Amino acid sequence: MSFRYYLYISDSKVDMLLPQIDPTFPRKHTSELSLSFLKIFGARRSTESSAGTERIARLERVVRHLHDHGNLGSADEPGQFFWGLLPMQWGPFDSHPSLVYFGGRTEHTIVGLGGSCHHMLGSAVDPTPGHVSTTSLLPSLLDGLATHPEIKDVFGAMGDGPEEAERAALQVVHCANADLRGPAQNVEFVAKRLLHGPSPYPEGDPHGDISVLLGSPLYVASVD
Repeated sequence: MSFRYYLYISDSKVDMLLPQIDPTFPRKHTSELSLSFLKIFGARRSTESSAGTERIARLERVVRHLHDHGNLGSADEPGQFFWGLLPMQWGPFDSHPSLVYFGGRTEHTIVGLGGSCHHMLGSAVDPTPGHVSTTSLLPSLLDGLATHPEIKDVFGAMGDGPEEAERAALQVVHCANADLRGPAQNVEFVAKRLLHGPSPYPEGDPHGDISVLLGSPLYVASVD
């Protein structure tokens, strides 16, 4: 039996998606919290355990909906969201410490995942309530990756047209993955697709049908 050890959970995405999946959720959530408070008032450990369990349950409710309703693709065939299980190198991005980046690849796809470090479990960063991290948005995520000196020139040379801009964005992800250091860790994830297209460097890839995929994760978990 494999266990998930959650590394990253984006509560802001879950909070955004869950009411759209179940419009009655905020009302049920308030009622459940009130009952829980009456039952475990004064028991801090029980409260913390309940909060952690509820956090995972909320995430799993969203992921189950995406799976059941066909919005969840794979890393090689992404839908609006995509799932994967593969070795990835990861860590805070050297030139942008508030950005955490995961990079890996399947046989056919170079995969990058980027988000805010405050979504890492155990992070010392305390986000403002209701704050949605801009590193989950494509322009801000690309800007964060482009702070790396070797990537900045690629992004700075972006053309004015949409095709040139997309190619430059794909180059940024390709270069960001190539720059990762350290051992890979087997991880599972579900992410929102932000960018997907053919490799900008087909001549350097092992075969000609390599794609580049960038997403912002709902969660990332290490898997034994």
